[in-house]
Amino acid sequence: MKVLFDQGTPVPLRGHISAHHVSTAYELGWATLKNGELLAAAENSGFEVLVTTDTNLQYQQNLNQRKIAIVVLSTTSWPRIQKKIKAIVSAIDLATPNSYQSVAIN
Repeated sequence: MKVLFDQGTPVPLRGHISAHHVSTAYELGWATLKNGELLAAAENSGFEVLVTTDTNLQYQQNLNQRKIAIVVLSTTSWPRIQKKIKAIVSAIDLATPNSYQSVAIN
């Protein structure tokens, strides 16, 4: 599966998602794209999952017509994210087109 990390998603997470092809918005030159533009660019480039830390995305964008699955992490803190790696990987593995899943990280 092609997975895209947005700007707030810690890059070290990539090492734990070895079953998928992971790219970052920064690597693709998409760091300055706004949410709607980023979603469109990701879908047009064949990405199947967007991993983001933007907890307001579902309120800012109409996600009903999107093909891309969205996995939202509730923090950008890598030390906290490390404690939930298994749940994050599971959310990515189980993502289906147009799904939205939030991973609560305390």
